[in-house]
Amino acid sequence: MTTTESSGSGDVSRSMELLWGTGERATRGPKPGLTLDRIVTAAIELADAEGLAAVSMRRLSTELGAGTMSLYRHVPGRAELVDLMLDRVQGEGAHAPEPDAAEPDAAEPHTAEPHTADSATAEPHPGWRKTVEKAARDELALYQAHPWLLSVNQTRPVLGPGAVGGMESMLAGIKDTGLSDPELISVIIMVSGYVSGVARTQVHAVEVRQVTGISDDEFWRAQEPMLSTVMNSGSYPLMAALSPDAFGPDFDHFEFGLQRLLDGLEVLVEQRTKL
Repeated sequence: MTTTESSGSGDVSRSMELLWGTGERATRGPKPGLTLDRIVTAAIELADAEGLAAVSMRRLSTELGAGTMSLYRHVPGRAELVDLMLDRVQGEGAHAPEPDAAEPDAAEPHTAEPHTADSATAEPHPGWRKTVEKAARDELALYQAHPWLLSVNQTRPVLGPGAVGGMESMLAGIKDTGLSDPELISVIIMVSGYVSGVARTQVHAVEVRQVTGISDDEFWRAQEPMLSTVMNSGSYPLMAALSPDAFGPDFDHFEFGLQRLLDGLEVLVEQRTKL
């Protein structure tokens, strides 16, 4: 999947204002039909259905039944909209935002509530390993639900309530590992990198079937005659000796890799907690 977007490529200050609700508010009056919440929701739904490339201000105006220029009253442009979309989906699940029925301001974003130390630790965490396991599985599910996330370069993320809340919750679950602060952040980066790699492979597998119209079975059957000859030549004895299920679909590579990653981390945690 080719990277087509970069988070933070627009007016970062304006994105932060919209994410955290600190910008100037619209004049009070009757609640308008078009709101920032509706725009972000429509953009995510469109990206989920057709990919991020389909999301444009003109297309959104059509989907929402509004004039294109009216969208710019709520969000400066597409780049800032992508920042809002990213933070919205990152705040899904336990940190999903609640609608504010009492607020008539169209300029207010629909974002997750910021986490505080009290809210993040209100309930005891099940331990660092289970915390990391859940975070990894939740992130994989997020990529599966929103494959367009993989087409966004998030090297320089714009940190809104969704992203910050997720990190706060993760840190609350792993802070007692004895690791230093940079190491805690590295754990988050390490796990996220592993998950995104697996997710990219899964998304690509779906894409190639859709684009080519050829199933996985058909693809491998086309190679079978030549591969049988090559494997029987004796040139690749280790490959030829692999069991029939070595490349089978029943083995959970994601779970195997995740557990081995955690096993390695556990060795370090045990060393630190014994000090």
